[in-house]
Amino acid sequence: MDDLRTRTAPGSRRLGGPTGDDHLDISTAPTDTAEDIAPLGVPHRFRSGSGAFRDRAAQVRYWIVLGALLVLAAGFALGLLAIDNPMPVGSRGFWLIAEMRATSLVVMGVAAFCQAVATIAFQTVTSNRIITPSIMGFESLYTVIQTGAVYFLGVAGVVALQGTGQFLLQVALMVALSVALYGWLLRGKYANLQVMLLIGIILGGGLGSVSSFMQRLLTPSEFDVLTARLFGSVTNASVEYLPYAIPLCLVAGVLVWLNARTLNVISLGRDVCLNVGVDHGRQTIYTLVLVSVLMAVSTALIGPMTFFGFLVATLTYQLAGTHDHRRLLPVGVLIGFVVLAGAYFVMNHVFYAQGVVSIIIELVGGTVFLVVIMRKGRL
Repeated sequence: MDDLRTRTAPGSRRLGGPTGDDHLDISTAPTDTAEDIAPLGVPHRFRSGSGAFRDRAAQVRYWIVLGALLVLAAGFALGLLAIDNPMPVGSRGFWLIAEMRATSLVVMGVAAFCQAVATIAFQTVTSNRIITPSIMGFESLYTVIQTGAVYFLGVAGVVALQGTGQFLLQVALMVALSVALYGWLLRGKYANLQVMLLIGIILGGGLGSVSSFMQRLLTPSEFDVLTARLFGSVTNASVEYLPYAIPLCLVAGVLVWLNARTLNVISLGRDVCLNVGVDHGRQTIYTLVLVSVLMAVSTALIGPMTFFGFLVATLTYQLAGTHDHRRLLPVGVLIGFVVLAGAYFVMNHVFYAQGVVSIIIELVGGTVFLVVIMRKGRL
């Protein structure tokens, strides 16, 4: 029995069994307790996981990426303004040509802003990084409007769709369709986001079929004119649209950014939202309405660009290295502008080809989409 007993130093105590024969080798002396239970406790150095970044290195990497994107955006913008300008630098003619090119840069900025903010917010509220807001039928509605104008009015229909009134009408129709869809399918007892997305796909497919039917009845010359309008292009935008497009996208984008903390909670799921007191249904509808405004402005301004938003959002998640939407959104906007401006710069000044850049962007975006699908979202 003496061999089973543990000798203790004077002034210390040991926990023993009920009979005093079986002693546990855990000291209750103040000087020994910390050493005895240290292997059982939590680490002395805590790792913070509640911030916007995993660690200091991720934060530094974010600011490096942001700075590099700013440099690239400024470089492409200056290149598009100054390179191949036939007039002497600083002359009146030089600035007139630069001003005309600056309009295209503003249109690129508006499109990049709308597509990036809308896609990131949409993927957050739907908890899916594969789908994009175009799934709700915005582009199909735009195609129907353009095709219907040419079908009923001929080539003059394209001219009839030019002007501020027609631009605002297209935006209003797209927003009204989406708001009606959200109000119908996201309220009530059987509100379901997946059903809403499914019906959006069906409506988009139906509108696309109507457009295809009307396109088959057009003459070759009318079809050529229509095709040029159905590709997303900066040339589709007019200067007179910008005083209305810029305030609309800024208001919607700022509201999304102010709601960034709520989006962080929504990204954790419906159950977490309910536990912390966030009205998931109301916040989802609110965000989707803002997304519809952004997508309507972008589509009515330059035309449909299906995979552009997906490409920008995917690159944003990879480069930003954070879950915080207050930091994701600025990076997304910069990436969108760099992709658009860079594509136009390379197309015009490297390959010397005056083509529709959106075709190349859609090709790259579609390829990235297939890669994400094949890798099951591991990108």
